[in-house]
Amino acid sequence: MRKIKIVADSSANLHTLKKIPFASAPLKIITEDREFVDDEKLNVSQMVAFFDNYKGKSKTSCPNPQDWLDAFGDADEVYCVAITSGLSGSYNAACVAKGMYEGAGKKVCVIDSLSAGPELALIVEKLEEYIEADLSFEEISEKIAAYQKTTGLTFMLESLKNFAANGRVSPAVAKITGVLGIRIVGIASAQGTLEPTNKSRGVAKALDALIDNLKEGGLQAGKVRIAHCCNEVAAVALKEKIATVFPKAQVAISQCLGLCSYYAEKGGMLVGFERF
Repeated sequence: MRKIKIVADSSANLHTLKKIPFASAPLKIITEDREFVDDEKLNVSQMVAFFDNYKGKSKTSCPNPQDWLDAFGDADEVYCVAITSGLSGSYNAACVAKGMYEGAGKKVCVIDSLSAGPELALIVEKLEEYIEADLSFEEISEKIAAYQKTTGLTFMLESLKNFAANGRVSPAVAKITGVLGIRIVGIASAQGTLEPTNKSRGVAKALDALIDNLKEGGLQAGKVRIAHCCNEVAAVALKEKIATVFPKAQVAISQCLGLCSYYAEKGGMLVGFERF
């Protein structure tokens, strides 16, 4: 009997799955005097509160090959989903682990999500479907690559403070965003980078911009997965808008875990969706 496991890094915002064995390879958020490991022990609310008041530099650290190997366990077949290689070395580390692990009947499919957060969750959900259908390793690897082309990500950020602290945007840009109450709305590009599409003043306009991105992205009746950072009110409001504009869409809301909370920051949302 095949011993199968799905593994993702912690940007997928998942700790467990109901039906298929699963493991998360944690990323880390590091400051000058503290380290937050994005695993099931992390108190995300406390971490978010810490960064609300933190003024120093911070950075993130991806899983190393050994972290991935530990997550693989002793499975015969591993389906491994990593945050976009455009923002992190997690995918490259997973590929190194694959090379170390394969052989003696063991197989690993490593997937560069070209995204983050709930789009990874959609890929994991689809992997569950394929595994439950008892498809072969080769069939699943081929089908999941095709499925990836039918998913997308849009996002809303209320703050760029941590992006600035991480050196990804200038402090001047981050300050303007915070002072003027501007929300940055954007998408994950085909190359796996996060690209702004709108600068919206106020939540209502930002939600409308998210709806526009979902329209342009091709959403009709597919799944939508909303992950928010301490902003359930806006997440529910977005879900209601989606229900009006896309009445056949299947929407679920969850909270961001550590890595996504660090980058989304308080008030931010990541929205994964199927382009059909």
